[in-house]
Amino acid sequence: MPVSETGPTPLLLRADRDGVATLTLNRPQARNALSLALLEALRHAFAGLAEDGSVRAVVLAASGSAFCAGHDLKEMTGYRAEADRGARRFEALFALCSGVMSAIPALPQPVIAAVEGVATAAGCQLVASCDLAVAGAQARFATPGVQIGLFCSTPMVALSRNLSRKAAMRMLLTAEMADAEEARRLGLVNEVVEAGCALAAAQALAAGIAARNPDTVRMGKRAFYEQLEMPLAEAYAHTGRVMTENMLARAAEEGIGAFLANRNR
Repeated sequence: MPVSETGPTPLLLRADRDGVATLTLNRPQARNALSLALLEALRHAFAGLAEDGSVRAVVLAASGSAFCAGHDLKEMTGYRAEADRGARRFEALFALCSGVMSAIPALPQPVIAAVEGVATAAGCQLVASCDLAVAGAQARFATPGVQIGLFCSTPMVALSRNLSRKAAMRMLLTAEMADAEEARRLGLVNEVVEAGCALAAAQALAAGIAARNPDTVRMGKRAFYEQLEMPLAEAYAHTGRVMTENMLARAAEEGIGAFLANRNR
């Protein structure tokens, strides 16, 4: 199903199966660079998913040999012809991109990146913004903006919330390419699979999550990100309230009852 398109070619594809929605970046000729139109398509898709109770997990994949090469620098360079040298357009673009990235942890459904090929700059940010990530063995990751005089400051937000400070700073300052195993070691991805198998592995992981009670998963995901931003005592107080709410839910009552009954057999 096309979500958004320019001319005859959809920029973003969506396929749903058994409670899992797979979104596929579809600008392979541009290495799936995040053009303004593609970002708008993602924004629209995430807004729809947030209201779609039939979807319990989301997989984010890409067409072609690259996952995502970051922002569309050719498109951005065209903005410089304007009177303000593109300042207004750049600001709007980065605000849109930040909104798209922020929408991922805000979604009620877990989002799993399926990464094959390179994920660089804002493409690396996109992986870091997802709740989980599976990488093919040939996947590579970098924040190379420093090489061209454009420090990856917005990708840094997601990267620094997934990696240790020193690991994130090394990627940002050196532009070194991390292979899939290094990305797993650093915490950027959860799992490395055989090249070409990331989508299937991500969809299998999503299917397992989709089999869980959706209210429980949504409550847990929301609480996870909320408590990350809190001081320790506040985080424990907040999650205590969440667990109380969760214990009162029918799913927990039935699940715990079944567990105890089975254990006492």
